[in-house]
Amino acid sequence: MSEQSKVLIEVENLRKYFSIKAGAFRRKYVQAVESVTFSIYKGETLGLVGESGCGKTTLGRTIIRLHEPTSGRIVYDGTPIYDSEKHIAADMLPFRRKMQIIFQDPSASLDPRMTVGEIVGEALDIHGLCTGKQERRDRINELLDVVGLNTEHANRFPHEFSGGQQQRVGIARALAVEPEFIVCDEPISALDVSIQSQVVNMLEDLQADKNLTYLFIAHDISVVRHISNRIGVMYLGQMVELAESYELCSHPLHPYTQTLLSAVPLPDPVKSRANKRILLEGDIPSPVDPPSGCRFHTRCPYATDRCRSEQPQLKEQSPGHFAACHMLDG
Repeated sequence: MSEQSKVLIEVENLRKYFSIKAGAFRRKYVQAVESVTFSIYKGETLGLVGESGCGKTTLGRTIIRLHEPTSGRIVYDGTPIYDSEKHIAADMLPFRRKMQIIFQDPSASLDPRMTVGEIVGEALDIHGLCTGKQERRDRINELLDVVGLNTEHANRFPHEFSGGQQQRVGIARALAVEPEFIVCDEPISALDVSIQSQVVNMLEDLQADKNLTYLFIAHDISVVRHISNRIGVMYLGQMVELAESYELCSHPLHPYTQTLLSAVPLPDPVKSRANKRILLEGDIPSPVDPPSGCRFHTRCPYATDRCRSEQPQLKEQSPGHFAACHMLDG
């Protein structure tokens, strides 16, 4: 079995609901992630795209159990770390060395009272990865050098850095425990365009050097297309399409994916003028009270009565290309 074909993360029927008040004696639930199933292969980058509020970030955080799942199953490298049916909820401390996250907002994710050296070195202390002060200092300097920062930066505080430098600190913190899997939660959305390309290139270099596996979450499907081996598309808490990057961008099957791709600007003015923009009408329904049937039917131009009453399943429409749409059933 090749390294690329080895499954590292398995997610099955994963749900995450958040409880909210709906009155003095009533509660409702935000269905942030609803029955999501997919796998991530070792050494690959799986991109995840969708509108704001579709559940991308919640899914990423639930996989590494920063949010406790409501139900479903999560398996890491053959070991179940959560299984609601078998009542398995593994102690996550040993898995924290293997699974890390890069947060979206670097300024909010770094403790302003700690120096960069303390931030990066905290995980080394928790997991007992260094035996002495000099080894710890050398390891911190090595991590800063890997992400393009200088050793003197270790004594500075987060507010003394630019957004791009802060994100590099966040990446160094994630790399400190030598993880195998990293959730990249919109790591470039808060950065300038010129800095975005630097961070993306650095992530690709780190992946090649350290054989990392990424779940790369972003809004910009053009960036996701560049960095990802496969792409998953989410809408209102559900996975509606999943395929290899080139296949999904060249032959999108789900109407929502087609809409997202139609909004990507093209550098060729001739192709840009010929590109037909698909405009969706209406707002995204509330995840507190999602529509029956297909959750996209309230905005889909092809919706039928079946779409309004029956929820489509994510099916393999061609080898490696999955989509959930009744139109594709024939």
